[in-house]
Amino acid sequence: MRVLVTGSAGQLGSDVADRLSAAGDEVTGVDRSQLDIVVSEDVELLVAQVQPDVVINCAAFTAVDRCETEVDLAYDVNHYGVRVLAEACGRSGSHLVHVSTDYVFDGTLKRPYQEDDATSPQSVYGRSKLEGERAATEILGDACTIVRTSWVCGEQGNNMVKLVRRLAASGKPMSFVDDQRGCPTFTADLAPALRTLALDRPGGIFHLTNAGPVSWYAFVREILAVSGDDPHLVTPIATSELDPPRPAPRPANSVLANARWVAEGRLPLRDFRAPLAELVARL
Repeated sequence: MRVLVTGSAGQLGSDVADRLSAAGDEVTGVDRSQLDIVVSEDVELLVAQVQPDVVINCAAFTAVDRCETEVDLAYDVNHYGVRVLAEACGRSGSHLVHVSTDYVFDGTLKRPYQEDDATSPQSVYGRSKLEGERAATEILGDACTIVRTSWVCGEQGNNMVKLVRRLAASGKPMSFVDDQRGCPTFTADLAPALRTLALDRPGGIFHLTNAGPVSWYAFVREILAVSGDDPHLVTPIATSELDPPRPAPRPANSVLANARWVAEGRLPLRDFRAPLAELVARL
């Protein structure tokens, strides 16, 4: 399989490129310094040169709070850039696997979100990502597979595991919210799942996360325990107690039901505690 991976220097993109290469795929990985997905001429040229069977788009502007003030940049990357990729895929006959987010939902449901639940993003980040989904689907139809995920952690880049370990090393108490729930998702498990979808090319929307919904506070306790630190270093607070408040609203419920993935006969991703322990051991 010939694959073009965008955002290949990020924590997810780097693991995706590594996993594909290890499986024997012909991989072209590009980061923003090599390809800005909003530059249509560059995207068109590269896709025409590579002629990929599949493009896996891991490129995104994911700084959720910065999106609230850098609105144009958020929409350029998360919406227009996806449109550009989709148009290039359409001309080359490539399938697009596009990574999206739990932030397309408002977080008010009392159960895990399924793929066909109504979207209602509350932040610029969520709205820009939803527009990217819509653009890809409008242009490619079933030649596009959209993967919504949440709370991503990996060996590369910045994430909650690395943040908590840095805070613990200082020995200072920390506080995390206990009224936002989601499923931590580790690139070590998400990357091979994306390869499966690149091979199968089913089209449509999938929710893909590791199992085990927790609050941010509970997740931090798990990180501390696995790292050999005292879980009592963290105390729970409510979102309303954050000082200063976060510019972008977060969904209170970010739990995604991996309903379609399982219904089509694929094994659920592991409980997050297993890849968490593996990541901590590598770090």
